[in-house]
Amino acid sequence: MLRWVISEGGDSLDDMRLDKIEPDSPGPGEVLVRVRACSLNYRDQAIMTGNYFGGRVYRDQVPLSDGVGEIVELGEGVTGFSVGDRVSSTFFMDWEDGLPNPAAGPALGAPPAPGMLQELVVLPAHALIPMAKSLSFEQAACLPCAGVTAWNALMEGPRKVGPGRSVLVLGTGGVSLLALQIAKAAGATVIATSSSDEKLERVRALGADHTINYRETPDWGARAAELSGGGVDHVVEVGGAGTLAQSIAAVGFNGEIALIGVLTRAGDTSPHGLMLKGASIRGIFVGSHKMARDLNDLIDRHNIEPVVDRVFPVEKALDAYRYQASPDLFGKVVISLNGDE
Repeated sequence: MLRWVISEGGDSLDDMRLDKIEPDSPGPGEVLVRVRACSLNYRDQAIMTGNYFGGRVYRDQVPLSDGVGEIVELGEGVTGFSVGDRVSSTFFMDWEDGLPNPAAGPALGAPPAPGMLQELVVLPAHALIPMAKSLSFEQAACLPCAGVTAWNALMEGPRKVGPGRSVLVLGTGGVSLLALQIAKAAGATVIATSSSDEKLERVRALGADHTINYRETPDWGARAAELSGGGVDHVVEVGGAGTLAQSIAAVGFNGEIALIGVLTRAGDTSPHGLMLKGASIRGIFVGSHKMARDLNDLIDRHNIEPVVDRVFPVEKALDAYRYQASPDLFGKVVISLNGDE
């Protein structure tokens, strides 16, 4: 089988290689999955460059947390799954339900967990969920990290998104576009930002009610507050320190900023602007298996199709990394390992 590996101590694409090895067999409680598609997240860039938690990988590491495929073999004692089932990885292997906790287990794609960018992977059965029925492999591969993160940001806080509520999404990456689609399915009003008028036209086609070009409107936080009638109920904050001050300006009374991103590292991070509005910041780090299943249910009920920007064959995975890091990105980048059959 083919698999991509980040070499021990690697810090660039030059340290990734394509191997051909014999697959492992599943042990008790495990399953063997034929991976059909994977998707890239910003986290995967950080792992590849050695800038993720813990620095450079301390062993050879198969990358990527997000993958979907078919079960080809069951280990001893596995129940609830059958050979041929279409399944999806979960970001945290051991976080079944409940609030964030230290027992969530390792996250796929970084040591000490396995990674999904390989034709066959052995995983604990409890680390898999059924794939969304309405999606192709390429579409479903977009969900385990970015989709569950967006779901957690909007549907797991003290006030769920719904009719009459407003949502601000920043940019046009995978989390932001999936958040837009989830919010619209829930009946909310969505405001979207970008520096590209072309991309803003595309998000309007996806259902965004209002758009802001943040290069033309530097105080885009105040403009978002105005468009929402006085303040946004939910801000999906993927930018980080460089955009947080504007998100605080945008959020309304009793609103919530779902803090997700680390894309920008320098900026004003003072939380004092929240005080007079009774607003809050909630840290989001993906989510649980139950959140993933609930997201799949929404996807199937509302016929939501994740935005796949480009699909690369497995042999061109390095090109997928390069494109995902480019300003051209709109939605998700997918790597196909044989695709749908």
